[in-house]
Amino acid sequence: MIPYFKSTDRAFTLLHGDCVELLKQFNFKFDMIFADPPYFLSNGGISVQSGKVVCVDKGEWDKGGTPEYVDSFNRAWISECRHKLKDNGTIWISGTYHNIFSIANILTEFNFKILNVVTWAKTNPPPNISCRYFTYSTEFIIWARKLAKVPHCYNYDVMKQINNGKQMRDIWHLPAIARWEKSCGKHPTQKSLSVLSRIILASTNNDAWILDPFTGSSTTGIAANLLGRRFLGIDKEEEYLILSQKRKQEIEQPLTFSQFRKKIKDIALLDSMGVMSVQEDVAYGYDLPF
Repeated sequence: MIPYFKSTDRAFTLLHGDCVELLKQFNFKFDMIFADPPYFLSNGGISVQSGKVVCVDKGEWDKGGTPEYVDSFNRAWISECRHKLKDNGTIWISGTYHNIFSIANILTEFNFKILNVVTWAKTNPPPNISCRYFTYSTEFIIWARKLAKVPHCYNYDVMKQINNGKQMRDIWHLPAIARWEKSCGKHPTQKSLSVLSRIILASTNNDAWILDPFTGSSTTGIAANLLGRRFLGIDKEEEYLILSQKRKQEIEQPLTFSQFRKKIKDIALLDSMGVMSVQEDVAYGYDLPF
């Protein structure tokens, strides 16, 4: 197997192709998986971006299917991800009502233990231009561990520190992507670095390996590297792998790396408290087999 891209620091690797097929081709287990699979909501809807009415269709890969098709699709990739997760590992999966119920059922079917369903309440959602129903302002993120009786990583104290000394709740008031996160281009379903940074801080330790099977613009990988974790991303669309590579190269500049950490609220707060260093060193205890 030849990576599409592998950074010189070996902390950011990309594969081009279908995640179900590629995951079958190597034996390596990850500490954490974040998946942002198709929501199947590209059916001609409209929204507002930068004051303009736009179509919300994301691409052919996001076109809606029958409930049976959605279940079959989710069952295939979740099964392969389970094989690539350590016994004490956890998986995070984002979605909306279009796909999240299917995902929850299949996680249960595969004997995952669902730990939380986090509600990401966006502080800057696009307006509802039809004025016929409530504004869509949330996404859901399921957090589950592989085995019911094997303890998982949860950095409880870190979560309290970024939540004013109180227990972190399962409703996160965080922004959607900011303009500075699109400096290399934009993916139509790009996630916010603020969300991925919190997920990674909550459920991994330094030098953890993180997988994203639908990597898109690799926000997961950028957040992982900013926090001293290592990353493998997979995507079928080459244009998004090119975007991902550019984003990794962007944070290889020390000034940009430092600026990004200062702009992400959770990281900046921990830095100011002396909990984290400005640059986390990545150890090289084990590596991908390609």
